[in-house]
Amino acid sequence: MNKSKPLKAVIAIGALVVLAIGGYVYKDAIHSRIARTAAIVSGQEIKPLIDSESRYIRQIVAQDNSTSRTIMWQSDSSEPDAVIEYRQDGADTIQTINATDKAFTDDDSTTYIHEATVTGLTPNTKYEYRVGYGSDRRSDWYSLETAGASVYDVLIYPDSQSGDYSQWEEIVKDSAHRTPKAALYIGMGDLVDNGEQAYQWRTWLNSIQPLSTRVPLAPMMGNHEMYTLDWKMREPKAYLNYFDVPSNGNTTFDRHYYSYDYGDVHYVVLDTQLYESNHDDNHDVHHPDLYDVQVQWLRQDLTNNTKKWTVVLMHRDPFQYAFDRPGASRDIGFNEEGVLFMPIFDEFNVDLVLSAHLHSYRNRGHVRNFDRDASGPLYILTGIAGDARRPKWKEHPLDVYVAPDRDKNNYMTMTVTPNKLIVKAFLPDGTQLDESVIEK
Repeated sequence: MNKSKPLKAVIAIGALVVLAIGGYVYKDAIHSRIARTAAIVSGQEIKPLIDSESRYIRQIVAQDNSTSRTIMWQSDSSEPDAVIEYRQDGADTIQTINATDKAFTDDDSTTYIHEATVTGLTPNTKYEYRVGYGSDRRSDWYSLETAGASVYDVLIYPDSQSGDYSQWEEIVKDSAHRTPKAALYIGMGDLVDNGEQAYQWRTWLNSIQPLSTRVPLAPMMGNHEMYTLDWKMREPKAYLNYFDVPSNGNTTFDRHYYSYDYGDVHYVVLDTQLYESNHDDNHDVHHPDLYDVQVQWLRQDLTNNTKKWTVVLMHRDPFQYAFDRPGASRDIGFNEEGVLFMPIFDEFNVDLVLSAHLHSYRNRGHVRNFDRDASGPLYILTGIAGDARRPKWKEHPLDVYVAPDRDKNNYMTMTVTPNKLIVKAFLPDGTQLDESVIEK
């Protein structure tokens, strides 16, 4: 028996600790390298992934989350034999699927993106998964639970764009701690302030951990995902690479808008960036037909919907507000997106419409045919979860509740039950601001 291996492990680990003290090294990187070193010198069959091999592990919603789930992660170097392993919780049998190894370069920064969609899962079942490459490099095991018919919670985050993402990270971690049974979380667009800046994406993706490893994300594109470093317009390259959401079947606008099912709710995610799609100085982006094509898809999608509840998620708010400042000339009413989409929501009896973009939390109650009507969808402007402030808007005649302090962030939850959708808004410290209940 070789008695020198434990001594070697101690020496190697000690060397790493000394190295870490000598220079600034992230805590998770230290831990991962210590674990890797210990595994190698002790002859373990499976070696843990170090941080540079397993960045930002995340679940993304699939079209049907009762039987499938998309898993993504990134690495600093190519991993051509990347894999995902999964098994039912407590089972010994491990199944393996291959994952992508795609280099993505943006803002002079290259990352390798790995992803695959696990299919054929059993509804309402607990699984665990891990990622890795080769025959012996693997991450820790993470939990994955498929959708069923049971009650579940959703975390909803409004615009998180920031200069400093510390407030956003604090909201995510604290709200996730207060909502331990969250089955899904939603990003309402303007995830970052500048869609080309690699630093912001790295910071944002790091902020959603560890929630991202165990709960699927439903992201949405906002106008800021389409900005270049010099604040011109471009295709949302980073967003589309970092979030492999379900396909919508359209080659030009694939994954710009999409839908997915979770339990008995059908979620529709719209692309409201027509202005950005039409205003690229270099004419690289010019899609005047975005809304025309999307309306056709939306009608077909809602026609095929068989779920009890329908929730629409759109970044730009369908209501139009006037500025509360001298020189503001915009009238209060409804904008282009409202005039176009709201009659469709009425026609298909959508239950809830959540929007963002204006960085203010407002509950408008139920609206049909552009007026107060208890039979119409409930419209809520979700607020702000970052540090970018907007002008103070005048109140809209249909506003039922307006958050009293525009300088405070917020987040939301939705509890899905067989006969109710319970929607709440909270301050970062957990203080409840507002609550609405939709019954059916």
